[in-house]
Amino acid sequence: MIDLHYWPTPNGHKITLFLEEAGLPYTIHPVDVGKGEQFRPEFLAIAPNNRMPAIVDHEPLGGGAPLSIFESGAILLYLAEKTGRFLPADAVGRYDAIQWLMWQMGGLGPMAGQNHHFNIYAPEKIPYAQERYVRETARLYGVLDKRLADRDFIAGDYSVADMAAYPWIVPYEAQGQKLEDFPNLKRWFDAIAARPATVTAYAKGKAVNDGSKPMTDEQRQNLFGTPAKN
Repeated sequence: MIDLHYWPTPNGHKITLFLEEAGLPYTIHPVDVGKGEQFRPEFLAIAPNNRMPAIVDHEPLGGGAPLSIFESGAILLYLAEKTGRFLPADAVGRYDAIQWLMWQMGGLGPMAGQNHHFNIYAPEKIPYAQERYVRETARLYGVLDKRLADRDFIAGDYSVADMAAYPWIVPYEAQGQKLEDFPNLKRWFDAIAARPATVTAYAKGKAVNDGSKPMTDEQRQNLFGTPAKN
């Protein structure tokens, strides 16, 4: 059994996508980041960067005591190795998928995240920052669109690279993007959205938090202004 410490953000969705695709048994433990639950000592014990998601695998790869892992990319790689799925076995294919997973972790996620921050959450609108991150998000969409010109998925077969990137494309409208401007990406996006595991993963996320309530000042402070507590 895997304990998934989770909130339905793009990084959280990555892990439910994998777990649903692989059919692994797991239990969701909500971490309400608006309430500051990411700073609780019991969560920091498994996720010292006070960010979710994190997992505790009670039947870890290789056996032994329960294993905790934080950082969504590391979790995806661990689950792929544990199950032998969604990461090619050959070295060339494996590192093809891994490099695109790292592209998401180091590029698409952070840039789209800043896009979200300055366009949605920031109390003061700064046009330079808003425009910069919308443009950079568009550039990254273009990179992915070009990559998908001659293949169904990012690394050939559906893999952890797709699971990492897809949740960051879901809020494309809030990022100031139009999928019609990126036809290869749109085809890929629609194919993943239609997968049964994707439908189930997002339904479970909505059951945890449907995102219908506006963010309060306290929630904004917990998300963006509160340092980790020792």
